[in-house]
Amino acid sequence: MDYKGKFPIFDPRAIQTYPASSRTNKVKIKDLLEPAAAMQMNIDLPQKTVADIDTIAAATVEMHKAGKPVILFTGAHLVKNGLGLLIADLIRRGLLNMVSGNGATSIHDFELALFGETSEYVPQALEKGQFGMAYEFKYINAALSIGNKYKLGYGESLGKMICEQSFRDEVMSTLDPADSKMVFKNPEVSMIAACRDKGIPFTVHVSIGTDVIDQHANFDGEAKGGCSGRDFLIYTSQVGKLKDGGLVLNIGSAITGAEVLLKAVSMVANAGSGPKGIITADFDLRSFDPKQSVNESSQGYYFRDQKSVVTRIPEAFGGKGCYIEGNQKQTVVMLYKKIIEKL
Repeated sequence: MDYKGKFPIFDPRAIQTYPASSRTNKVKIKDLLEPAAAMQMNIDLPQKTVADIDTIAAATVEMHKAGKPVILFTGAHLVKNGLGLLIADLIRRGLLNMVSGNGATSIHDFELALFGETSEYVPQALEKGQFGMAYEFKYINAALSIGNKYKLGYGESLGKMICEQSFRDEVMSTLDPADSKMVFKNPEVSMIAACRDKGIPFTVHVSIGTDVIDQHANFDGEAKGGCSGRDFLIYTSQVGKLKDGGLVLNIGSAITGAEVLLKAVSMVANAGSGPKGIITADFDLRSFDPKQSVNESSQGYYFRDQKSVVTRIPEAFGGKGCYIEGNQKQTVVMLYKKIIEKL
């Protein structure tokens, strides 16, 4: 990136990279939970949690059959927990109208599609100055630069790189000749690719300096911000379709998912398309006390997902909010099972 101001800046060309294949990764293809295996799992959860998940599963199927939107925002740990295949299956079945995430969500999904591993072991890499320095991250930056040239969204740019040879060739043409041999070995495990194949948005909502791709010499903040900015408008357009009801799921995104939804809701309401009578569901580990959401001296007041997703947004528009407390490896799997059973 060019800079012509008066302050010294770090030169990312000094960065030394290495092949991702040489990295120690905590998650591999074999760790991903297959839909068929999920259906056979026995899950022990509190009765209230089971009842709440059943309610959300029923709402998912009902909204789908009624032609109303079902929107999912997920944090990166869903992918790292091996649950991406379940979401991809719901996408392919037409049960989700949009999937969204933060930058890390897209990066983990990209890594699994590219070489079948993800979740770098940070303590081992950080002390060596190698955390986030895998050579292949420059592919994402290059895809965003090409996507920004064509005024595309972030998720759309990655989806085209994974799924479309012509776009991938153009991306690779901006890199070293050796990169032309790059192949996505496992596109079938990618939520981004599933959305691309199904023709629905996968939107990515980022900040600058928060993702490992920002550490690399070909990082382009204008491209990253431009593509993600378009994704926000795509996301907001989909939220506007909730004016006659629908379902919003937020899984493990304590800040980004809640804040993006809040701003999008405010925008569509301002334009006369508020999300009337929607159902929202927030999946996370923390306990939830509704009284804390209105008490600024309580820590729960500052849990953005609980306050916005579960409380403020549904209450403002005559809807219903639900909080699902528990480990994703149990709660999300049970949600998937119940949705499939109700179909």
